[in-house]
Amino acid sequence: MDQIVDQRDFDLLAGDRYTFSVLSRVLHYPCNAVYTDHERLILCHTTNPYPVWLWTPDDLTETDCTRAWQLAQETCPFGRGFRYNMKYELADAMIRLAKETGLKLEIVTNMFAYDCPEAIAPAVPTEGRLYRCTMDDLEEAARLIDSFHEDIAQDRSSMEHCREVAAQRIENGGFFLWKNGQDETVACCSLNAEDGLGCVGSVYTKPEHRRRHYAQHLVYQVTNLAAEQGLMPMLYTDADYAASNACYEKIGYILRGKLCTVAAKK
Repeated sequence: MDQIVDQRDFDLLAGDRYTFSVLSRVLHYPCNAVYTDHERLILCHTTNPYPVWLWTPDDLTETDCTRAWQLAQETCPFGRGFRYNMKYELADAMIRLAKETGLKLEIVTNMFAYDCPEAIAPAVPTEGRLYRCTMDDLEEAARLIDSFHEDIAQDRSSMEHCREVAAQRIENGGFFLWKNGQDETVACCSLNAEDGLGCVGSVYTKPEHRRRHYAQHLVYQVTNLAAEQGLMPMLYTDADYAASNACYEKIGYILRGKLCTVAAKK
């Protein structure tokens, strides 16, 4: 296995443009672990607390599954608390192979990948305005990122790490707030641009301000900003949150792919 990616890997990932857009993006930067055969298998772990990404082709074979399982156990073992994002076919094989060793795995998150060829204005109006964060908003942005991860009960880390993430997004012009009529921050989201995609993420509305369509209007306007930059807007959602998925679909997002997160049973 090679520990350096090249154009062959990005060509492979282009076939799963939406479901593995994050993997394609993070491979451009230093990561804790990267392994690839440039043909059938790419493994990448950025840093804790984030999951490991494990790409395999659609025409998955038993040999592919065995190699993926062995590589996972040698590099970022499930037994040490690592979680993996992968396709469902590989997840089924991983669960089976783990069981043979006495380890129990489970799917902990089901994810949908959407794109938005043309945004549709929200049918229900709301008050407020879009606001792009500056470095003066760093602390507020970091707290919102922390609250987002607490809300979804995943990938929560230190406030220092949240500040680093917030600073990077702000420096790239990609962290947005929705301010209500009283100029209070009520919701947030991010926008990452890479390889022609504008990935909308960290969509979060403060609990006391929910059910007022703030997030829908925020995502709609940020989606338009992405499109104006010549990017294809896309986002990931938790497939089990039907209400939020319906919200995105109403403003033009179309389901393009599915994947899941696998972890050891606690």
